[in-house]
Amino acid sequence: MGSLTIRNLDDVVTQKLRERAAARGVSMEQEVRDTLARSVTDDGKRRRKPTIEEMTRLGVKPPQPFDLKKLTDEMWDEGLL
Repeated sequence: MGSLTIRNLDDVVTQKLRERAAARGVSMEQEVRDTLARSVTDDGKRRRKPTIEEMTRLGVKPPQPFDLKKLTDEMWDEGLL
């Protein structure tokens, strides 16, 4: 296994890593290993979890009722489906 030394790491980054490690119950070193491994193996395609605000917005009732059958019929007529 390789070894890596990272110098001049911002204090905010260090603190966030320490907090994430504590929340997971692992060492900061393990948190960094896991974070690096995820970042290079997922190729950035991993979906982030939605925030509570985003989830709440999805549950908002529309301002006026709509006819789903009429809407889909119109989409079929226009070739969208």
